[in-house]
Amino acid sequence: MTWSAAARGAHQPDNTAFTQQRLPAWQPLLSASIALPLFFCAGLAFIGLGLGLFYSSNGIKELEYDYTGTAGPGGCSACALADRGRAPPPPCSCAWHFSLPELFPGPVYLYYELTNFYQNNRRYSVSRDDAQLSGLPSALRHPANECAPYQRRASGLPIAPCGAIANSLFNDSFSLWHQRRAGGPYVEVPLDRTGIAWWTDCHVKFRNPPPVNGSLALAFHGTAPPPNWPRPVYALSPDPNNTGFVNQDFVVWMRTAALPTFRKLYARIRQGNYSAGLPRGSYAVNIAYNYPVRAFGGRKLVVLSNISWMGGKNPFLGIAYLAVGSLCILVGFVMLVVYIRYQDQNDEDEDEE
Repeated sequence: MTWSAAARGAHQPDNTAFTQQRLPAWQPLLSASIALPLFFCAGLAFIGLGLGLFYSSNGIKELEYDYTGTAGPGGCSACALADRGRAPPPPCSCAWHFSLPELFPGPVYLYYELTNFYQNNRRYSVSRDDAQLSGLPSALRHPANECAPYQRRASGLPIAPCGAIANSLFNDSFSLWHQRRAGGPYVEVPLDRTGIAWWTDCHVKFRNPPPVNGSLALAFHGTAPPPNWPRPVYALSPDPNNTGFVNQDFVVWMRTAALPTFRKLYARIRQGNYSAGLPRGSYAVNIAYNYPVRAFGGRKLVVLSNISWMGGKNPFLGIAYLAVGSLCILVGFVMLVVYIRYQDQNDEDEDEE
């Protein structure tokens, strides 16, 4: 069977420079005089940026303390022994004492760090209901199947918030105390717990359901908290603007980490006499030890750190830029040697002719 000329014409593109690919194009011919300066300039630029990033990262001060309590006596060892892999562990508290010989420049950030915790596990990372977290009332009563086995309680009540991520919410708490002079009293350092989550998370992705008769508790009536939670979601904080699905700690935890060792922001220290940083003196971090990590062989750390223009302490980016820049310089020199060698051979061949 043959097509008619009209049928063939109907399927042919227009006879234009664009459809027939006749547009003028620039096809650069890279010569040694062009390629070699590009390699050297790119290498110098990468090395300069890498040095800036590396020294900026090294200028960031950090203090960290492993309070898992499994190594040796003292510290949080008693709490670790009381844990024994049970979830949830019995209530326990411990403290981390340290001294600062000079000002720890601010703003100071307080983080908690977990190791060997795979939030990137696929089954774990999808165990949530985004419709429920956006405050949709119907999703409160009918959680998504992805939340199973944390979809409904044994009594049949739907879980809010459902899923494994919410059920494993980090619930250790910290308070920082400062002793200004030896033998003097400890005063509590104010911790700013607001604004620790992404703005888009708090105002776009996470929303509470509409209150019923002005009560958020009535909006969650007929639901149950996750099995590992001691209280319902609407009682996470006494602040009505920081409870429910928009609770800052909850929102920070729900943004899953890409690596098994990760840090999450707990608070900022930037108020009162500590706006410029932590002055010299003795300090104590009181820790409410609630989160079990022995069952999966993890560790818990509390970290005090400041930041620079590039963010937190992370030398990897600077080292990566330095490595790429050095590689560009090396390749440039190799190409230069090859070019000079063969250029000399070409000149000799031309002389012989």
